[in-house]
Amino acid sequence: MSFSWPWALLALLTVPLLLAARWWLNRRRKRTAVTVSSVAVIRAALPGRTSWKRRIPVWLFLAGFLPLAVSLARPQATVSVPSNSTSILLAIDVSGSMCSTDVEPNRFTVATDAAREFIKAQQDGTRIGLVAFSGIAGLLVAPTTDKDSLLDAIGTLRTARGTAIGQAILTSIDAIAETNPNVAKTGADLPPSENTGDYEPDTIVVLTDGSNTTGVDPVTAAEQAAARKVRVYTIGFGTTTPAPMVCTADQIGGDSPFGGGRFGGGGRGTGRNQEIDEDALTQVADVTGAKYFRAEDADQLVDVLTDLPREFNLREQKVEATVWFVLAGAVLVFAGVGLSLWWNRAPRPKE
Repeated sequence: MSFSWPWALLALLTVPLLLAARWWLNRRRKRTAVTVSSVAVIRAALPGRTSWKRRIPVWLFLAGFLPLAVSLARPQATVSVPSNSTSILLAIDVSGSMCSTDVEPNRFTVATDAAREFIKAQQDGTRIGLVAFSGIAGLLVAPTTDKDSLLDAIGTLRTARGTAIGQAILTSIDAIAETNPNVAKTGADLPPSENTGDYEPDTIVVLTDGSNTTGVDPVTAAEQAAARKVRVYTIGFGTTTPAPMVCTADQIGGDSPFGGGRFGGGGRGTGRNQEIDEDALTQVADVTGAKYFRAEDADQLVDVLTDLPREFNLREQKVEATVWFVLAGAVLVFAGVGLSLWWNRAPRPKE
């Protein structure tokens, strides 16, 4: 809870001042009391009321002043609300190690199928961009709501040599900067004073099965994302079990835009496994205020990707709560006044 005008909380002093005034009036009333010959005469003249019927209206009335006084300070509550302007940049590793068959039929097939499921599961209107990276990173599809173009682009992915995770993050940042004026491109200098505030709704998701082998260090790239308040979620995919490298002809990068050439000779390589650099992927996520996930099979990868929107489609936002305090105060005040009038109403004359 925060307040736009915290100095207005001084209005809370109204309640103790009213209590002091009531005490002073009661004290003065006792001093000016009139002596009468018969107490029974007074009791007969006053309506029958118990002590709690006298006190409850007063306390309700005074309690109503507390939320009314707080409302003057314009309270704001921080809540999680759905973001309608989210752009998701999905960066997919297409390095040669994605031909590993430790996940059947191979990592490449499972990863691309999971990416398709992720795209199809998004709500209409969600902007998604696609980045592919091996030795270099390239933006295949700028953030768009056209799911068909994204699905078509996934079908063009081919494997190539190298793994440039850091470059994939920087490429994703530049893609976000094209649509979000609050995010500066990676070549721009950022004033230190502007590095505070809530995270941008745009998010980067990096799916990789290995470690960075070329280009900028992933943690250095993550610091650039953090400076722009862009979160980078990372997914490590694959097992630690050595397995043959097998890719189909249409998965090998002889005609890929990265010019990677054939991997493993005719699409089949020796049994080896590239270790996932979980420390680096965890640091990337931590630096940017995101999370790292591990998936070792097709089901786990699909679950991670389909559950991700719950993480980043909500953003923290301050919501004005003044009306609720005014409503609560008004209810208490009117309840106190109403009970006082009801319990102090004149008795009906006997017929």
